[in-house]
Amino acid sequence: MNYIIRPIYTERVKPYIGKQIIKVLTGQRRVGKSCIMLQLMDYVKFEIPTANIIYINREMDQYSHIQTSNDLNEYLQDKFINERANFLFIDEIQEIDSFELTIRSLFAENKCDIFCTGSNAAMLSGELATTLSGRYIEFNIHSLSFSEFLIFHHLEQGIDSLIKFLTYGGMPYLANMGLSDDLPFEYLKNVYSTILLKDVVSRENIRNISFLENLVLYLADNIGSLFSANNISKFLKSQRIEISPQLTMNYLRALSKAYFVHKVVRSEIGGLKIFEIGEKYYFEDLGLRNALKGFNEKTDIHKLLENAVYLHLLQCGYRIYVGKIDHKEIDFVADRNGLKVYIQVCLQATEKSTSSREFGNLLMIRDNYPKYVITLNDLIIGNDYRGIKQLNLVDFLLLEL
Repeated sequence: MNYIIRPIYTERVKPYIGKQIIKVLTGQRRVGKSCIMLQLMDYVKFEIPTANIIYINREMDQYSHIQTSNDLNEYLQDKFINERANFLFIDEIQEIDSFELTIRSLFAENKCDIFCTGSNAAMLSGELATTLSGRYIEFNIHSLSFSEFLIFHHLEQGIDSLIKFLTYGGMPYLANMGLSDDLPFEYLKNVYSTILLKDVVSRENIRNISFLENLVLYLADNIGSLFSANNISKFLKSQRIEISPQLTMNYLRALSKAYFVHKVVRSEIGGLKIFEIGEKYYFEDLGLRNALKGFNEKTDIHKLLENAVYLHLLQCGYRIYVGKIDHKEIDFVADRNGLKVYIQVCLQATEKSTSSREFGNLLMIRDNYPKYVITLNDLIIGNDYRGIKQLNLVDFLLLEL
């Protein structure tokens, strides 16, 4: 099979191949988990030519009869070969009811090396967490980074390619249809419908689909804004939509479980306090957001700029917070194994007042971790101001943090 290798993920998984631990690839539907699984299968075949590989893709008709753990047990009954190394790959495993019972048994008997993918975080917080706690390792898969986007679409780095990235996002399959006309957005709308139906509505037993769709549009229009379930409910009330804050929270949680949006909470810089009220939401894929809301460069560019910065930090393996210091806000505080990065995002830093605000907030932080101001324009004060680096978005998205 022809595919483009995504080493940012395959290299993370490879050290665990052959180890007695379940490898779980998670992420939004259609971000490329299946393809990465195929790349891992090919790697196993190359490294262990005698390996016995069993592959199940629950989205393919030939495996549709595997509905429950009993069905899975029956299918696997004669698939293992004792004298060879056995590898089991299951795609979209959450589609199999009580799958964790079979996986637990296989793991206990050490029958095979197990890999699986899933498109709903409930799989980890519920089924796997309770049954296989401590026996699996999770790898979060995301839509294409900007550097991957350039490779997949054979583009040169630069502002034109960046605008295409901000417009169409990083769903890998778009490389097969090009970035022109209405085809990309038609595809993305279909992906959105599938995610909403299979991973949100059906999985979470959601009844008020109309409200869910309105909520998604609200999130799309308020990327990077601090708000709470109460605020959303008040807004909807002004639109004559009566929904309780609790139901709003439930629906936000369902969208997050499907990896469709990501919740970012506020954290006090220099302290341990996490604020329970007021958070931000960012989309897993910019193209999906634009397919729903449209892309108005004048009104949306700053939102997409901030979302792109968030995604790059996420793809680099950081845990991300909105920072608070005194009464000031730091757009992103990113932490990875105790190492921090502080980031302010603004459309352009040519105005003195803007420069003072963005750089001034970062100067209040009294530690020596890296600090960045990310803009869409080129450098206007040099690339280092009192230890704070200014980068344009193109350079930042290609930076290995």
